[in-house]
Amino acid sequence: MRKKQVRAKPPPRAAAPASRVLDRPKATPRSRLRPPRLLTYVDAVARCGSIRKAADDLNIASSALNRQILDLEADLGALLFERLPRGVRVTSAGEAFLVYARLVISELKAVESRIEQLRGLVRGQVSVAAAESVAGELLPSAITQFQKTHPYVRFHVRIGAPGELVDALVADQVDLILTHDAPRKKDVAIVAVARQALCAMVVPDHPLASRDELRLRDCLTFPLALADTTLAGRGLIEQVLALASFDLDPRLVSNSVEAMKAFARLNRGVCFQFRNPGKALIPPGDMIALPLVDPPLLQARLLLATRGSRVLPVAAAAFVEQLKSVFA
Repeated sequence: MRKKQVRAKPPPRAAAPASRVLDRPKATPRSRLRPPRLLTYVDAVARCGSIRKAADDLNIASSALNRQILDLEADLGALLFERLPRGVRVTSAGEAFLVYARLVISELKAVESRIEQLRGLVRGQVSVAAAESVAGELLPSAITQFQKTHPYVRFHVRIGAPGELVDALVADQVDLILTHDAPRKKDVAIVAVARQALCAMVVPDHPLASRDELRLRDCLTFPLALADTTLAGRGLIEQVLALASFDLDPRLVSNSVEAMKAFARLNRGVCFQFRNPGKALIPPGDMIALPLVDPPLLQARLLLATRGSRVLPVAAAAFVEQLKSVFA
């Protein structure tokens, strides 16, 4: 009898090497490119002016952060920070290293944004520094409109005086600024300009509320709240006073628009804020803006500026384009 031939089973297929499995890229749509830690550490210490405060922001131990900085200084052969009794101060070598660190961080964000754009998404964070006059209406409105079409974009907004805004822009701490004072640094590019009058703000039943326009001298008989010299509006008012036969005697001087508005409301007085030309209710509807027509004040403008030599991340560039259309 012929024996039945039994076919040998093929040997089991060898499992793929672990390295091949591990090398296969995984889809991580929410991942973010992170700059080298040392660059982030140096930038944080410089911004905070203190190793302890920077460590708190970075959520690491201050001793560990200090050791990283010391090791970097040893490798470079130069001190990046001068240790002071209360904090640290950036040295000349530190300034040179910061330029490099912030450029790398900025360019990495730009690369990430471009990659997101290729995937058909606009993600990321837009950092804005602005005058307080746009914080109540213009800027929140523009952000809300932008996020309707770009819901993955997040915003970080800081409010400050003109000099602080420009310093933040030049240091690449923000992508763009909105300011009333023309920047005087070479690497700042003004990309859009809008007229925005300096107005006297009063309560609706104020004796001046029925006027269509005012001169600065019309406000003299009422309690005045005036901006301090860090705000752009004060500079324009000083130009009027330099040519006038009168002076102002403010009861309150402040760098806070909200504090000045509150003072004017409570005392039936007058304060001053940049607004669009014309009479309009100020949100939440408890004050009226009356444009001042003194010649220097008619030149008031709102400026949108970026750092000239920097390529903005996609999200920030898109927001700049939207603001340009708002300005127009």
